[in-house]
Amino acid sequence: ALSYSDEFYRLGNSYPNRSKQSNWHTNIPLFVECERAAFSSWYEFFPRSFAKTPAQHGTFDEAQSMLEAVADMGFHIAYLPPIHPIGKQFRKGRNNALEAGPDDVGSPWAIGSKDGGHKSIEPKLGDMKSFERFVGVATHLGIDIALDIAFQCSPDHPYVKDHPEWFTWRPDGSVQYAENPPKKYQDILPFNFECEEWEDLWQELKSVFVFWIKKGVRIFRVDNPHTKPIKFWQWVIGEIKEEYPDIIFLAEAFTRPRIKNRLGKGGFTHGYTYFTWRNSKEELTEYLTQLCEPESATVFWPNFWPNTPDILHEVLQTGGRSAFMTRLILATTLSSNYGIYGPAYELCDHVPYPGKEEYNNNEKYELKNWNWDAPGNIRPLVKSLNNIRNTNPALQRTFNLTFIEINNPSMIAYIKCTPDLSNIILVVVNLALNSTQEGWVEIPIKKLGIQEKNMFKVEDLLPDTYGLRKETSYMWQGAKNYIKLDSTRCPAHVFRIYREVRKENNQEFWV
Repeated sequence: ALSYSDEFYRLGNSYPNRSKQSNWHTNIPLFVECERAAFSSWYEFFPRSFAKTPAQHGTFDEAQSMLEAVADMGFHIAYLPPIHPIGKQFRKGRNNALEAGPDDVGSPWAIGSKDGGHKSIEPKLGDMKSFERFVGVATHLGIDIALDIAFQCSPDHPYVKDHPEWFTWRPDGSVQYAENPPKKYQDILPFNFECEEWEDLWQELKSVFVFWIKKGVRIFRVDNPHTKPIKFWQWVIGEIKEEYPDIIFLAEAFTRPRIKNRLGKGGFTHGYTYFTWRNSKEELTEYLTQLCEPESATVFWPNFWPNTPDILHEVLQTGGRSAFMTRLILATTLSSNYGIYGPAYELCDHVPYPGKEEYNNNEKYELKNWNWDAPGNIRPLVKSLNNIRNTNPALQRTFNLTFIEINNPSMIAYIKCTPDLSNIILVVVNLALNSTQEGWVEIPIKKLGIQEKNMFKVEDLLPDTYGLRKETSYMWQGAKNYIKLDSTRCPAHVFRIYREVRKENNQEFWV
């Protein structure tokens, strides 16, 4: 090819265009990420809850059916909580009780037992061959498997006996258990990343990533990375990406923005966000504007989660089905990377542990038997939104977001478009749960290349969940246009804007 020829190289070096050249006085690392890093939808589930026999511990072979469901809903990534052996000492009971009963399965984040540690599989889930079959089925369905990596140990972990130098011991021979105030984890021991034998520890933890990469895993959700040294992440992610450049790292870090940005600079691809706690129009607008500022966007790629096994926000607790629909629509259209913990989300599970922002009868500590056909579930909406995202490039990026005016404080409107304006998406959301709101939205038609006098077409891509919307396409003219939304039916419009009519082969079509 001409671009690879010696002559082209000579000409480029002889007559360079230096009009936008900048000089840097320090070396700056550059990460080139794969496409999945820019656009992804995550679905978290516990394989152990999908046994064919209710109340039994599920296996990877049984959970293969979940992969089919994840693919059918249009997700890209099936994210699994830790799959390693679970410790027996100080095992937590149901709802995080300090004492476990004989049949309690424990928290997967209490890693390690006589059956192995971070490179082993909980025997009740199956063996390594069954996990490899599981990954193979996912690959066939076009799904990537993401593993939760939690660098911590139960007191039963082989590391505690074989490498006591990696932990900080009290004079009485005990180890301080992990804490993430106000939460306390009596069943978990933290590593001492700055112990005298830190180099051996760091190499071993790097080998955990490499082990699972060789088993077919390309994506890792890292638990609480902000409680470990940034220098460790800079080193280990740099080492991993040197050999495996397509690996994606999601930082589960609910901490100060400065620390989040440092994790991004340290190599993390994505980060959890405060989206869960941004619910009003003002909060959403201010927060997304901050995330889209160039200084932030270059180092921190947000991943929006309306719920997790640890988090059930008050809005979801009290807002009913309308709240679950609204938060899902916001997550899927504001951020190009998002995820949900299911099936709790699709089933609108909203029962909290009394007085807390957490699920009651939490799946972290017990097996569940989910009824996917329960009345009121929003699986069709999840599938529709993922399909809209997968077929509209404008929604496959985050930082192309523009908020636009709508004269109702209970409604929010924004536009995303591709650089060439071939794909323009307008989203209008009713934030007032379980009510009907109306307003006039102001479209920036000049920026979109639409003349004031010209008609343009908008097509509603999001079906009414009750099937009551008879029209899906509308002809608009001018900047201001009327919107009315009943959030009990469907709290949003997701419009595709077509700017003009073209003729081809004696047929007219909108583009």
